[in-house]
Amino acid sequence: MRRLLLILLLWGSAHAQDITLPEYERVVLDNGAVLLLAEKHDVPLVGLQAAVRGGTAVDPAERAGMAGLLATLLQKGAGRRDAATFAEAAAGVGGDISASANIESTTISAEFLSRDAGLMIGLVADMLMRPILAEDEFLKERDRTIALIQAAKGSNVNALMPSYANAFIFGEHPYGSPPFGDEASLAELEYDALRQYYADHFGGDRLVIAVVGDFDLETMKAKLASTFGGWAPAGAALPELTGAPRIEGRRVLLIDKPGTAQTYFWIGNVGVPLTYERRAELRLANTLFGGRFTSMLMTALRVESGLTYGASARVEQYTAPGLVTIRSYTETSKTVEAIDMAVGVLDRLHRSGVSDEMIASARNYIMGQFPPTLETASSLAEMFAYLELNGLGRDYIDSYGAALEEATPVSVHNAISDVYPTSDHLVFVLIGDAAAIRDDVAKYGPVTEMSITEPRFRP
Repeated sequence: MRRLLLILLLWGSAHAQDITLPEYERVVLDNGAVLLLAEKHDVPLVGLQAAVRGGTAVDPAERAGMAGLLATLLQKGAGRRDAATFAEAAAGVGGDISASANIESTTISAEFLSRDAGLMIGLVADMLMRPILAEDEFLKERDRTIALIQAAKGSNVNALMPSYANAFIFGEHPYGSPPFGDEASLAELEYDALRQYYADHFGGDRLVIAVVGDFDLETMKAKLASTFGGWAPAGAALPELTGAPRIEGRRVLLIDKPGTAQTYFWIGNVGVPLTYERRAELRLANTLFGGRFTSMLMTALRVESGLTYGASARVEQYTAPGLVTIRSYTETSKTVEAIDMAVGVLDRLHRSGVSDEMIASARNYIMGQFPPTLETASSLAEMFAYLELNGLGRDYIDSYGAALEEATPVSVHNAISDVYPTSDHLVFVLIGDAAAIRDDVAKYGPVTEMSITEPRFRP
């Protein structure tokens, strides 16, 4: 499932106070599986989102990458179909089906014509309950993932920043596990361990299925109940997640890539969970700070100084607090200048807050961005599953528009104070030429250094 920090739906209106969800039915089966169904007859398509609670957060510490590898293998044959036959079955009716591993769930997304619902639901059921998990496919995908990580270290280091930053800031917390593993952990993964992982973490008691589209509600409910209602529970209990503490003081992780012309950097700390009550104010604040092209960070680092082509801020929220980060890059000789400027903008956000005019601008931006992305059956199914997985009721959306309208400079500043780290409590993660920047970046705090050739992301 694509990460959704805040989900909005404009149901036929451009006014924030009119944001509401369409009606949907929630059914809990005897085995604990949850069904979420909504009829939408204005399109011939059906969108389906099946999510199994767990995800990369339940990867064993010494076997990071297990969930990601399993999600890939779910697509490599299931039921009586091998990988090629399975792919042809969906493509033959114009359907689309894929699996992915996220921090707190493994999901299968499908989209298909309503007339092909029986076939496509059967394919989803095979992926979840009867995956082949062939050993040759396991070995091939494990080695392929290692090769992709190695290739990224050579030509796409920015793609690895989440793994380095999560590992350094979260440490041994489950959120610190690299989502697709690292070279060392993947090399140690064994086929039997993957099959045991599937048995431990896949089952009907962890299943959420959301279906939206052109179908008869009672018929679809009966089909899903008969298909998934008998799936046995997962073999192990779902671990309970607690929040990681915020980092006190400053510290630096420097990943050495000799000779590189640019420094990629993240600056941040641990933030807040999805249940944070000032979500509207937080979204407004982040839009203004680093969530759009005209943000404070982009204006300072790109438009006014020309230090980078891109600078942004992101607030990640899960069951437990995720990261709050500033993200950018610059040429090696400008590393300290760019970082100093980014920290200065953060200081200004804390010191000056935002005005009524800025809030109005951010509100208009938010209200213009989301409606087109949540009009399809698939996007609605994804959103329903997201709410269920995170224990959020429909009021999480229905009350959101009013909260946007009611936000004031004072309430937004309170969110800024709650969520964004101050400049004296920051973690800096940099990938760059250590010989050129090592001494200069030491001013930001104690430096931990590692080579980009090391097979792990955690120092």
